[in-house]
Amino acid sequence: MNPRKGLVMREIRMDEMGKSIDLLNYVFQMSMSIKKDRRFVSEKSRQFHVGHAVGWFDGDHLVSQILSLPFQVNIYGVPYEMGGITAIGTYPEYSKQGLMDKLIKETLTVMRSEQRYISYLFPFSIPYYRKKGWEIMSDIVEFQVKDTQFPNYMELPGQIRRVDTRAVDVVSIYEQYASRTHGAMIRNTIAWNEKFHEDFWEEKFVDTDVQLQAAVYYNEDNEPQGYIYYRIMEENFYIDEIVYLQEEARKGLWNFVSAHKSMVYNAYGKTAGNEPVAFLLEDSEIIQKVSPYFMARIVDVEKFLETYPFDEPKFHIRFTVTDRLVEWNNGTYDIKSEDWKVKITKLEENDREDITVKMSIQTLTTMLLGYKRPKYLEKIERLKGTGDTIAVLEDILPVGIPTFIDYF
Repeated sequence: MNPRKGLVMREIRMDEMGKSIDLLNYVFQMSMSIKKDRRFVSEKSRQFHVGHAVGWFDGDHLVSQILSLPFQVNIYGVPYEMGGITAIGTYPEYSKQGLMDKLIKETLTVMRSEQRYISYLFPFSIPYYRKKGWEIMSDIVEFQVKDTQFPNYMELPGQIRRVDTRAVDVVSIYEQYASRTHGAMIRNTIAWNEKFHEDFWEEKFVDTDVQLQAAVYYNEDNEPQGYIYYRIMEENFYIDEIVYLQEEARKGLWNFVSAHKSMVYNAYGKTAGNEPVAFLLEDSEIIQKVSPYFMARIVDVEKFLETYPFDEPKFHIRFTVTDRLVEWNNGTYDIKSEDWKVKITKLEENDREDITVKMSIQTLTTMLLGYKRPKYLEKIERLKGTGDTIAVLEDILPVGIPTFIDYF
């Protein structure tokens, strides 16, 4: 007996948004005030309008869904079209029927047709998404700095100005930052809207009138070099996002936090997991926690490799990749480079075991994004290869852990 008998998979119409929100509320057991619920519904409605939503229906009843959004990310200086996965959920009574596997495969198929060869998501369960082919690609650090630990950097030539949260200078700073930061979101309208509607600290402020604020650091030539998004509540300073283009701006922004010393007892914040917050403060004995943040998945291996910025002009290696969810990624990829010109050939069979590295799609993803290096992945038995092939991998892959500070 087919457990999916009677169920239909199709796109979710805009007039079915209420069913989608009901599903999300039930699955994630959101306890939301009317104010936040309206904001959530409004934002998800905008996302459904610009994204691709597909679900399983039992008659008119939406029982399982997924939404993909069109984004762009910086991979070692190369802009990649990225499919962002969100709004995933299935009613418990319809679980374990393979519904989500079918929805994910359909979504990946659409991404592939749209030339989005990598996908990001924020996981509600890391083991669950690992089974679907995603892997951890970035961390987040949450920190608490006491007022007695606030830094005070002397003789900075620039100045701080408080600005509108959507100020042109803020956008300009972020665009420069994203263009030079591996893994970062190249923000479009959807991403900027998420920053204003789904920010990290929202649950702390939903029933108050505390508003997100922004301040920009300008150097002595009046050029914007860094910004901070923040809120002040209950005698604490909450840093939602801090972005800077050079060290002077970082110091200037922290001086701005320190200027509130008479008003607050602590600064709470979050930033990318590879940001050495404690190390950069004179008093480094702060409270901080590093946690896995976003996960990524290569949608189409061959297409992703075609524009991947390998770090050596000449090499030859092969990847044998397994992907349990989508068949088009399974196979062996012969990769040759001469004078930085890379040729990718997908082979029916691999006849050269000595130049082949074997791995799953999730291991390939985290390796190519730089979250974990080949030698480490080989050590923990996530990939198999000879000493020579692992050495080649170490040489040809660029170095750098992804930085991701967005949410969707």
